[in-house]
Amino acid sequence: MVAEARAYDRRVPGDQVTLKLADGRRLEWWASRGDSSKGVLLHLGTPSAAVPYAPMIQSALSRCCRFVTYSRPGYAASTRREGRSVSDCTEDVVELARALGLEQLHVVGWSGGGPHALACAARLPELVASAATLAGVAPWGADGLDWLAGMADENHEEFGAALAGGEELTRFLEPLAPELGRTTAETVSAMLGGLVTDVDRRALTGEFAEWTALALRRAVSNGIWGWYDDDVAFTRDWGFDLGDIAIPVTVWQGRQDAMVPYAHGAWLAAHLPNARAMLFEGEGHLSLVARFDDVVEDLLASG
Repeated sequence: MVAEARAYDRRVPGDQVTLKLADGRRLEWWASRGDSSKGVLLHLGTPSAAVPYAPMIQSALSRCCRFVTYSRPGYAASTRREGRSVSDCTEDVVELARALGLEQLHVVGWSGGGPHALACAARLPELVASAATLAGVAPWGADGLDWLAGMADENHEEFGAALAGGEELTRFLEPLAPELGRTTAETVSAMLGGLVTDVDRRALTGEFAEWTALALRRAVSNGIWGWYDDDVAFTRDWGFDLGDIAIPVTVWQGRQDAMVPYAHGAWLAAHLPNARAMLFEGEGHLSLVARFDDVVEDLLASG
């Protein structure tokens, strides 16, 4: 699996490295090369691991920024941090930025990465200049939001297991990991089942399908624990207050989304300070990624 990822990495200029953190854990990251002190940092979805995607990288490089992404604890080569909260990611981001010589970040969180981008926006205002969520989930128990409404059955089952406790979530995820581990560009749409809408199926082709499948395979290459810990963290207190976010945040969301429903984006746009909504009738969870260049342009203009 590592060799497969390395071969894919060579198609784009950059480095995949495992960084030893201050607490002894290891954090896997991928970064484009260059000497810019500004970076576009992507927090990937759930489950996922650091795999470079050329169109995203070019969006950052064309604006004189480095592109950076990483595997959250428990995914791929990143050491698990059992019991982590969403806000714990900020400690890893600070060490990652220091290691790369980055003095300013523009953060993007896609799907399950959305809360982690918001954590950076709330807790790292001196480092993070602007933030965006792409189909990012809202806080569990958010006032006025039925969190599960509109999600596909697969998500109802997954988060029902998370709420039922650790043993139930383990029983749910363990049989799915081998399936994800066999995912290919040709099978990824069928594997995701009801989680993908028609607009997402149309988007899930070619290089994008290849990238998605590899990120899923690598996510479970060392077990379920990154996925498990993400799910638990989403259904608990995130460890920060959305009201503490003082930097600009743009919320990108599509109505044709069966993974993270449109209502999540609308709720975030209404409750985040300094938020701007980019809500689309015709976009889904995956098709929204095609707007990444617009997302980066907006991030740089905002911060």
